[in-house]
Amino acid sequence: MTLISDFTTADVTTGPAGRAMAQPMDSALVEALHQHLTMERQASAAYFAMAIWFAERELRGFSLFFKQEAKSEQDHAATFADYLIARGQTVVLQDLAAPRQTWSSAEDVMAASFQMEADVTTSLQQLYAMAERSSDLRTTVFLDPIVDAQVDAENEFAHLLGRVRFAQSQAAAMLILDGELSEGKHSPAKLA
Repeated sequence: MTLISDFTTADVTTGPAGRAMAQPMDSALVEALHQHLTMERQASAAYFAMAIWFAERELRGFSLFFKQEAKSEQDHAATFADYLIARGQTVVLQDLAAPRQTWSSAEDVMAASFQMEADVTTSLQQLYAMAERSSDLRTTVFLDPIVDAQVDAENEFAHLLGRVRFAQSQAAAMLILDGELSEGKHSPAKLA
């Protein structure tokens, strides 16, 4: 039996940043986490561009919604950065591409945002599978609530896309939706 007093600092494994770590991480999983962090940052930039697009069209509720989504995506990126740091890894910020800034309609914006959320869900599922393959239980536990929240976000964007499609670009209907978004009333119906 090894006593705690028998351990020295030389016995403590450290990560690339020099931080103590309890379990090494598979390098492919670390790279995939960095790529996902970049995806979250890219989504933030895209949502901010969408907020601007709606602001230019006097749709304050849509603009506010996308501005909040941009902030939320930055928070998601920070969560991944915090996790990498907690696991003794160095956070690598990759370059971001300029986001798309022109769309032909609100429906196109909503379709693009729904697809972005679906892509984030796919990325999270791939991360989860990688963590399972490398027997990294810490990462699967970290990802569990994130995957749940992402499925809810995807559902919310599908709902909003459906509402915008139903409005068929009619000004009165779009203003009603804009008002609902201003008031934070944009959740899908619940039957349970």
